[in-house]
Amino acid sequence: MALYEHVFLARQDLAQAQVDALAETATKIITDSQGKVTKTESWGLRSIAYRIAKNRKAHYVMLEIDAPGGAVAELERQMQINEDIIRYMTVKVDEAEAGPSVMMRKQERDRERRADREGRDGPREGGRDGGRDRDGSRDGGAPRPRREEEMA
Repeated sequence: MALYEHVFLARQDLAQAQVDALAETATKIITDSQGKVTKTESWGLRSIAYRIAKNRKAHYVMLEIDAPGGAVAELERQMQINEDIIRYMTVKVDEAEAGPSVMMRKQERDRERRADREGRDGPREGGRDGGRDRDGSRDGGAPRPRREEEMA
């Protein structure tokens, strides 16, 4: 049997439980065809590069599959029929990736950076006023230098 990575994008208005049900349906299609899904990753709701069927975001799900070609063909046929799936792509790979995928590692790295930044700097300050104090100064109350016209 061959190894495949199958990624599909589900509509943005679906709940996470519905997206998980779609992944389970895909897994059932593969297992019914004498294949197996070795890994399932939900990458969450992410922005897409361009609008697809009036959707600006989509739920991304990746499946690593070890199955014959006929099982993958059936999976793609079912994906094409389902109106909750807006895009899908299946790629044949030489070997399965050990550990989490690149997308999951990126999400974890971004989470760590955000936590480090908040821990180091404290909560972000400034709002609509651009970080200015009440008197309009930026540097904690030092008077603003006057222009020559104001002095005369």
